[in-house]
Parts: sequence; structure tokens; C-alpha cells
Amino acid sequence: MSIEIANESGVRVDEESIVSVARFALDRMEVSPLAELSVLLVTLDVMEHLHERWMDLPGPTDVMAFPMDELESTRRPDAAEASPALLGDIVLCPAFAKDQAHTAGHSLLAELHLLTVHGVLHLLGYDHAEPAEEREMFALQKRILGEYQAATAAARRRDAQRDADDRLLGTVGLDGGPVESTE
Repeated sequence: MSIEIANESGVRVDEESIVSVARFALDRMEVSPLAELSVLLVTLDVMEHLHERWMDLPGPTDVMAFPMDELESTRRPDAAEASPALLGDIVLCPAFAKDQAHTAGHSLLAELHLLTVHGVLHLLGYDHAEPAEEREMFALQKRILGEYQAATAAARRRDAQRDADDRLLGTVGLDGGPVESTE
């Protein structure tokens, strides 16, 4: 799965983490590993321009999704192997998201994770215009974020345990390095 990220927002963020949550969401939604996604982080001015131009709404917003290819829900049995699909672009505005993060009581990165998953779901055809759609999309978004947080916490625990094990093995001389003879 190819995920490109460009940060033109002027705000320092953990880009690798944003790519990671996007990849996790796409995997959970069983999107082809050949899919391509672009994530762009922009300034308030750029987001305001995009919001007005494409949504005909004033002011900036937190996230916008621009789907590219129509997703194939069915394929002919005689069709060639799956080909790469350009899902589209997710545009995030960290400066706008910063206030939302503060209001929600979590970090900017946590808010950007939420917005990234939200954008992925929009690219996959989910919407929240109607109450039933909103319940479905937001429940899915919450589930994916919860699973991502659990998976990253488990990975951190494994890494911490591996580091502790390596330090202990090094202390007792079982780290795989040369052993000195005491003779």
C-alpha cells in the first residue's frame, strides 16, 4: 500500500504516525494492498480556499477528502489481476485541528489520527449527512481508532520488554557479543 504524505502546514507533526493510522484503517477496511493514498497537511488559508471552492462553505475546516477512482465493488471473473487504485487525497489542517484537540481534551496527534481515519472512511464512500449514516460512520471510526490505539500500545509494550530483555542479557554476558575468557 502506497501512502504519500506532504506537510505544507508549517506545523510539526509526526508524519510517520499519520501514515501508520491511515495504513491501519485501510487494512481494517480490507482495501487492496495495491491502493494508493495521498495525505496533505495545509495551512488555514489553503484549507479555507479548498473548503470554499469545493464545498461552497465559508472558512477553513479540519479535514477534506477527495476521492479519485470509483471503487470496484464487483469485478468480472475474467478480469486481470487487481490493479492499483488511486483512492484519493485526504487534506488535513493541523492549525484548525489544534483547537478541536484542546476542546476534546486530547493531543493534536490524536485529533489528526481521528481526522485521518475520518478521511479514509469518506474516501471509501462513508458519509454522515443522515443520522443513520452518521451513527454507522462514527461507530466504525471509533472502532478503528480504538483498535489502532490498542495495537500501538501493545507494540510499545513489546518493544519495552525487548529492550529490558536485551539489557538484562547484556548484563549477564548473553547478548551475543564476544565472551572474554577468565583464564
